[in-house]
Amino acid sequence: MIKRLKYNEIDFEKYRLCVEKSVQKNYYVQKETLDALCESWEFLVEDDYKVVMPIPVKIIWGRKFVLMPLFCQQLGVFSSQDSTAENDRFLGFLNRNYNVYQYAFNSTNKFSSLLLTKKNYCIPAQTYQSLRKKYFKGRKSTVKMAQKLHFRPIQWDAETQPFFKKNSKGLDKTKDVERLMNYISFLDNKGELKLYGSFLDETLVSAAALIFNEKEIALLSLLNDETHKSENGASHLIDSILQKYIAEKDFNFMGGNIRGIEVFFKSFGAENHEYPVVINGKLNLIKNIFRK
Repeated sequence: MIKRLKYNEIDFEKYRLCVEKSVQKNYYVQKETLDALCESWEFLVEDDYKVVMPIPVKIIWGRKFVLMPLFCQQLGVFSSQDSTAENDRFLGFLNRNYNVYQYAFNSTNKFSSLLLTKKNYCIPAQTYQSLRKKYFKGRKSTVKMAQKLHFRPIQWDAETQPFFKKNSKGLDKTKDVERLMNYISFLDNKGELKLYGSFLDETLVSAAALIFNEKEIALLSLLNDETHKSENGASHLIDSILQKYIAEKDFNFMGGNIRGIEVFFKSFGAENHEYPVVINGKLNLIKNIFRK
C-alpha cells in the first residue's frame, strides 16, 4: 500500500538506504539536493521504504501543486528493481492525489501507458580515442580550430562569479540566475563542484560548472562570453573535459530538448536517454481542481 508522508514524517535514514540500493539512483534524489532546490517536498513510500518517490511541491494560487524545481531534472520511483506494475501504481497515486503541473520520472522508470518524454544526452565512460571517432565531422573541425585556447580549472570566487552572473543565458528571470549562483555555492560547499574555463591568453571566454559524483559528471552550466563567440570556447571546453575524464566517468549533458543544443550534444557522440514526464496545462489543472 502506498503511503503519502509529509516532510516531517519521513524516516530519512530508511530513505537514504533505499535510494543507495536502488537501480534508478541519481544525483537529484539525495535529501540534501532536494532540500536545496525545492520550496518543499513530500514523499510516497511502499513496503516500509522498499520503494520511494519524492514529490516536490509548491504553493501556487493558494493551492499545493507538484512542480519540478529549476535544476532538478529527474525524480520518479526508486527501488531495488524497476517494475512497470509498481511504477504504474505510483503514477496513478500521483495523479489521483496531487495537482500535477509538472513531474519528471527517471530514465529507468518504465510504464504500461505511453507518457510524454523529454530528452537527455549522455556519454558512457569509454576511451577518449573511441569517443573521438564518434564526433561529428564539423565538431572535430571546430575543436581543431580552437586549439589556441587554454583549458584549466577555475575557482568559485569573486573573479569567476561575475562571469557566471553576466553570461547565464537561457534563464528568464533575475531570480533564476540567483538560484543558479546559490546552487553552485551549495555544490561547492559540498565538495561536488568542479569549474573549468577556456582562456584566450588570460581572458576567460567559456566556463563550465560540473557536478561530480562517484560514477558520473553532469554539466550544470556552460557559459560563453558573446564577444569571443568566434573562438569556439564551448567546443574546446567540452572536448577538454572529455579528454580528462571520459575514461573514468559517464558524462551527462543534463538536457537536449532545444534543437540547437541537442545537435551540439549529439555532435560529441552523446546518446539520447529519454525520461517520462507528466505535464498538465493550466486549463487541465483548473478542471482537475474542481473534480477533486
